[in-house]
Amino acid sequence: MAKTSKQTKKFQSKHLKHTIEHRKKVQEHNKKIASRKKNKTGESKAPKRADGKAKEVFEDMSVDDFFAGGFEVPKEKKKNKKIEEEDDDDDDDESSSEEEDEEAMKENLKNLEKEDPEFYKYLKENDTELLDFEGVNPLDAMSDDEGEDEDEEDAEKEVPSDVESDNEEPAAPVAKSKDVKVEITPQLVKKWSEQLGKPSPKIIRNIVIAFKAAVNIHNSDSEDYKFSITDPKAFSELMLLVLKKVPLSIQKLVKYKTNPQGVRTVPQKNQYATQVAAILKSHAGSYITLLNDITNTETAALVLASIYEVFPFYLSHRRLLKQILSAVVDVWATTPEVETQIAAFAFLNNVAREFPKSVLETILKLTYSSFLQNCRKTNAHSMAQINFCKNSAAELFGIDENLSYQVGFEYIRQLAIHLRNSINATSNAKEGYKTIYNWQYCHSLDFWSRVLSQHCNPEKELQNHKSKESPLRQLIYPLVQVTLGAIRLIPTAQFFPLRFYLIRSLMRLSQATGVFIPLFPLLAEILTSTAITKAPKASTLQAVDFDNNIKVNQAYLGTRVFQDGLCEQFIELSGEFFALYAKSIAFPELVTPAVLSLRRFIKKSKNVKFNKQLQQLVEKLNANATFVSGKRSNVEYGPSNKTEVQLFLNDFDWEKTPLGQYVVVQRKLKEERLRILREAQEEEEKAAAEQKKREEEGDEDDEEEDVEMSAEEEEEEE
Repeated sequence: MAKTSKQTKKFQSKHLKHTIEHRKKVQEHNKKIASRKKNKTGESKAPKRADGKAKEVFEDMSVDDFFAGGFEVPKEKKKNKKIEEEDDDDDDDESSSEEEDEEAMKENLKNLEKEDPEFYKYLKENDTELLDFEGVNPLDAMSDDEGEDEDEEDAEKEVPSDVESDNEEPAAPVAKSKDVKVEITPQLVKKWSEQLGKPSPKIIRNIVIAFKAAVNIHNSDSEDYKFSITDPKAFSELMLLVLKKVPLSIQKLVKYKTNPQGVRTVPQKNQYATQVAAILKSHAGSYITLLNDITNTETAALVLASIYEVFPFYLSHRRLLKQILSAVVDVWATTPEVETQIAAFAFLNNVAREFPKSVLETILKLTYSSFLQNCRKTNAHSMAQINFCKNSAAELFGIDENLSYQVGFEYIRQLAIHLRNSINATSNAKEGYKTIYNWQYCHSLDFWSRVLSQHCNPEKELQNHKSKESPLRQLIYPLVQVTLGAIRLIPTAQFFPLRFYLIRSLMRLSQATGVFIPLFPLLAEILTSTAITKAPKASTLQAVDFDNNIKVNQAYLGTRVFQDGLCEQFIELSGEFFALYAKSIAFPELVTPAVLSLRRFIKKSKNVKFNKQLQQLVEKLNANATFVSGKRSNVEYGPSNKTEVQLFLNDFDWEKTPLGQYVVVQRKLKEERLRILREAQEEEEKAAAEQKKREEEGDEDDEEEDVEMSAEEEEEEE
C-alpha cells in the first residue's frame, strides 16, 4: 500500500473530524426529509394510469425502440485535483460512494431552505462553507506549508481590538470591512504612547503593524493593511514612538542577559520572548524600507539606534540579519553625507565587536563588495567618499585578524587569478587588460594595502603589547606581487597615472610595515619613455589630474602639458620613496645606483627645466647620504646586529634630514598646485552651469517671443 502523504496526514489531523460530523448531520437530514415525504403522501411515487394502476415502464414504446435510440453519457466536470490511486478494490468502492454522496448533497442543499428552514438557519450561522458545497477534495485546498506563516499573517491582518478613533468609539468593527481602514491620527498615537507605559505584546504588535502600513503607504501592497495615514504630523509622531519608545518597551518585557564581556543575549525562558521575536521579525521590513529611503543624518542615526537596541533578537534569523546589515552597508557606501557614513560605520563597528561570531564575517564581505560596486565612477568629487570607505572598512578588519586573514587571502587570490587570466588572454589580448586596468581593480589593491598598513605596523604592535606578529603580514608578499604585475601589464604612457596610483599604494605599505619594496626601477622606466625623451608639441589642454585618473586621453600623448605633469610626478614620487629610508643606515648604498642613472639621463636630456629639477634631487640625495655616513661612522656594531640597525637614528626626526627638508618643501608646492587646480575646476563648473542656465532662459524667451509674434499675426489677420 502506498505511503500516506503529508497532505493526507494534515487532513486527518485538522479536517477529518469536522467533515465526518457534517456528513452525519447531512445524512440525518436526508433521512428526516425522506420520512416526512413518506408521511405526507403515504403512497408510492410511481406513475399511475387513468385506471389507477401502475404505469408500465415501456408502455409508450417497445424495448427494442428504446434501445435503438442510443445513450448519451453525461460528461464529467474537469477538476484540477490530484487523487492518490491505490490498487485495493475497497478504495475504489469508497471513492464511488463518496461521489454519490456529493451529488446527493448538492441536490438536497438546493431545496434545504424551503424544506427545513431550521437546519438551513443552523448551517448559515455555523458553517456557510457547507451551503456552498462543490464536492472539492479537502486535500486539494491545502499546501505543504500551511500553518507555517499563520502567526505572521495574523500579525499583519489582525484587527486591533484596542484601537479607537478620535471620538473614542471602538474602531475594530470598522476595520473588519475591506474597504474601510483605521486612520492613524495624533490622538491615536498619543494613546498608544500612554499604553506603552505598561507594555504588552498585543499593544506592541498593533503599533508595529500600523507603522508598517505607514512606511509602505506608497507601495502597491499597501491595500492589504488595516491602517491608513494621511497626516504628516501623525507619521512623525508614530515614527518617533516606534523607533524610540518601542525598543525600550520591549526591553521591559524581555530584559537582556549581559555576560562579563558586555554581550547581550535574549533569555529563552522569558514568557514574552517568543512573541516579541515574532513581532520584530515582521518589523524588520520597516527597518529595511527606512534604511533604503534615508535622506538625512538625523533619520539615519535614529533608525540605526533603534535597530541596535533590538539587534539581539535578529541573531537567530540569518536571512533577515543579512538583509538588515546589507541595507546598513549600502547607506555607508552610497551616501554623500560624511556624517551619515560615520553613523552607519559606528553601527557596523559596534555590532561587529559585540557579536563577532555571528556577524563579523558577513560585515567584512559586505563592506568590501559594496564599496567596490560603488567606485566604478571615480572622480575628484567622489574620491573623498571612497577613501573614507576604505579607511573605515580597514578598521573593521582589525577586530579578528585570523578571520580577516582568511577573508583577505580569498579576495587577494581572486585578484591574482584575474591578473593571470589577463596576462594569458591570447585570444583577445586587446580586451584582456580591461579586467585589470579599471578603477575597481585599482581600488581593491589600494584597499588591501591600507588594511595591511593599518594592522601590520610594528610600532602599533609594540604599543598594543602584541607578543605575536599579525597573521595579516603573510598577505604582504602576494599583494605586492599582484600590484607589481598590474603595474607592468601595459607599460605605455597612457597608463602612467595608474602606475603612479599603485606606486603610492605600495609606498604606504612599505612605510607602515617596514618591508622594503624596490619601487625606483618602476619610476626609472618613465625616463626611457618617448613621452619624456621626445620633443613635446604645444597644447591648450588643461593640466592632467594624476590623483583622480588612471588613464589619459589620446589627445594628451606627446603634448607639453602631459610631459610637464610626468616630470612633476617623477620628482615627487622619487623624493617620497627615498624619504622613507632617509634615516636608514644603508641609505648611501641605496641611492648610489639611482644617482648614477639620473646623472646619465641629465647629460642626454634636452629638457632644461626637468634637468634642473633632477639636479636638485640628486644634490639632496647626495647630501642625505653624506649625513647618514657621518652618523654611522661612530657606530661599533655590524650589519648583522639587526636590533641596533633598526634603532639607528630612531630618535631623530626625518623632516630634519637634508632629504626630509626637501620633501617637505615639495609637499607644500604640491598642495599649492592642487589648490589652484581645484579653483580652476570649480570656476569652469560654475561657468558651465551659468552658461547652461542662460541657454535655458534664452530658450524660454524665444518661446515667449514666438507666442507674442503669433498673437500679433492673428490680430493683424483679424
